[in-house]
Amino acid sequence: MSAIDFSDPATIALLTEALTAAGVDGLEISRPDGQLRIVIAGKGGARISSTEATPRAPGFSTAVVKAPMAGRFCVEHPAASAAPQDLPRSVSDADIVGFVGVGHILLPLRAGGSGVLTRLLAEPGALVGFGDPLFEIELPS
Repeated sequence: MSAIDFSDPATIALLTEALTAAGVDGLEISRPDGQLRIVIAGKGGARISSTEATPRAPGFSTAVVKAPMAGRFCVEHPAASAAPQDLPRSVSDADIVGFVGVGHILLPLRAGGSGVLTRLLAEPGALVGFGDPLFEIELPS
């Protein structure tokens, strides 16, 4: 029996669809060569709780929004016809700042804190893995 390739977007899409159909909230698989975590978002979308605060300037800290699962990184919704918003820009904790997609499934990425979205840490359209840094947000202390 061959090992499952968790870097393959088709495999992740298949697992995600199976979890959704079964009503499972998520799945985490750890192996010596890596980790896969799939979180199925509820009505309000997924909140990104994996932030790292590092000193920035007096009165500010920086939070890094990380990918909650592997997939394609999108800054704007693929169906949106609006022009992408320029950086830096103000965001609230509930604002959707991007998406990670696998097949036709999109997981919205919420800012997780109010502040200023200062820069992208991943290229739009790039294949990202669980925990990859996507955005940097400057938070007031």
